[in-house]
Amino acid sequence: MQIVWLDDSIENCYNTSMSEPLAFRVRPDKVEDFEGQKHLFGKDGILTNALSGKVTSLVLWGPPGSGKTTLAHLIGKATGRPTIQINAVSTGIPDLKKRLEGIDHPILFVDEIHRWSKSQQDFLLPKVESGEVTLIGSTTENPYFEVIGPLLSRVRVLRLDALRSSEIKSIIMKAIKDPRGLGSQKIDVPEKVMDFLIGYASGDARAALNMLEDLVTVGKEDGEKLVLEIPNEEVLRRLPYDKTGDEHYHVISAFIKSIRGSDVDAAIYWLARMLKSGEKPEFIARRMVILASEDIGLADPWAILIAQAGFSAVHEVGMPEASLIMAEVAVYLAQSPKSNSTAKALWSAQEAVALATPPVPIHLRNASFKGAKELGYGKDYNYPHNFGGFVKQQYLPDELKGVKFFEPTDIGYEKRIKERMEGRGQIDENHDKE
Repeated sequence: MQIVWLDDSIENCYNTSMSEPLAFRVRPDKVEDFEGQKHLFGKDGILTNALSGKVTSLVLWGPPGSGKTTLAHLIGKATGRPTIQINAVSTGIPDLKKRLEGIDHPILFVDEIHRWSKSQQDFLLPKVESGEVTLIGSTTENPYFEVIGPLLSRVRVLRLDALRSSEIKSIIMKAIKDPRGLGSQKIDVPEKVMDFLIGYASGDARAALNMLEDLVTVGKEDGEKLVLEIPNEEVLRRLPYDKTGDEHYHVISAFIKSIRGSDVDAAIYWLARMLKSGEKPEFIARRMVILASEDIGLADPWAILIAQAGFSAVHEVGMPEASLIMAEVAVYLAQSPKSNSTAKALWSAQEAVALATPPVPIHLRNASFKGAKELGYGKDYNYPHNFGGFVKQQYLPDELKGVKFFEPTDIGYEKRIKERMEGRGQIDENHDKE
C-alpha cells in the first residue's frame, strides 16, 4: 500500500532540499539508521512490532532530540497507512476534524500532545478506543501529569532517553558523510571539536546537528578540506535543563535526596546546576524548608529555623548573592542528623483519620458555651498546669486509646524528647529493645 502523506513536512523529510536545516535533511528514513533507544527494541518489543507495521496507539515521552518525531515518521512509513502530522500548539479540534474527514484508519501524529486541553484530548477518546485513529503522541513533559487519564489508558507510553555520547558521535559522522547532509564537502572534525559537539548536545541530536551546521559555516579551509574549530562564545555552552520539564523534577529530586543522604558535595553540585540553569531561587529555598521538617525534624529543631531564615533572606537579597545563602543552608541541612519521626507520625494519623472519625471524648469538648455543663462537656478534665505542667489522662478517642503515632528516635535532640516522654510514662523505656 502506498503511503499518503497529508502534511508536507513529513513528505519533505524524505525529499529534502539543501535549504532545509541539517537536522531535518538527515532524518533517518530507515530504522537501521536510527540511533539510540536500544531498550525499546527487541524481538517482541513494542517498537519492533510498530516498525514492522503492527502499530498500536503510543505516546513517545523523552527529552528534546531523542528521536520522538523520527520514530513517528518511521512507524507511519512502516504501516503504509495514511499519516497525518499536526502540532498541538497550532491545531484545534475544527482543523483536526477537517484533516480526518474521509481518511480511512489514519496514523495521527500529534507533536507536543501535552499542549492540548482536556476537551481537545477528549475528542480523540472514541476514535482511539475504536481503532478509527491510531494515535502517536510525542511530548517532552511527563504524560502522567499532562495527558488525561482516559486517553492515557488507551495508549502505551514509551520512555525515550537522552542519547549517549557514542550515539551522538555516530549521528554527527553520518551527517558528515550523508549526501543529503554534508557529504558533498570534505570536512575534518578534530577530536577536540567532536568532544565539544558531544558535550554541547547533552544527549540532544538536533542540538548537535544544528551546532555542526553552524561550525561548518565558519570553518577554515585547508586545501580541499574544511577544518572545524571550537567557537569561543561561552554562551554556546549550555546545560540540559528545562525549568518546567522533566529535568526540573529530576534535578531537584537529586538535590533533595543528596541532602537527605547527608552528602554535602552532591548537594552543592545539584544546587550549582540549578542556579546555572536559571532555576528560581525561591523554589529551591522553599524545598529546603520542607526538607528541614520532613527529613531532619526534631533531630535538629533549629534546621527548620535556619531553612526558613534562608528562605526569607533569599527573597529579600535576590540573586546572585542569594546563592551564597542557599549554599550555607544546603550544607547545614546536609550535615544535620536526620529523623522523619514527626512526618511518619502525621502520615500514620492521616491513615487513621481516613478510616474513621470517632467523636471527641466528653471531657475534651468545648465547655465555654451556655448549657455545656448540663451536657457534661469538660467534666473530669484535668488542667495540666494544676499538676505542675503534666498530668496523665486520655486525649484520644476511645477507639484509638493506646495507639502510638509518634515514635521518637535516639538521634540528635530527639533523644532528649524521647527521654522526657519515657519519664512521663508516655512510651515504654524498653519498647525499642523488644
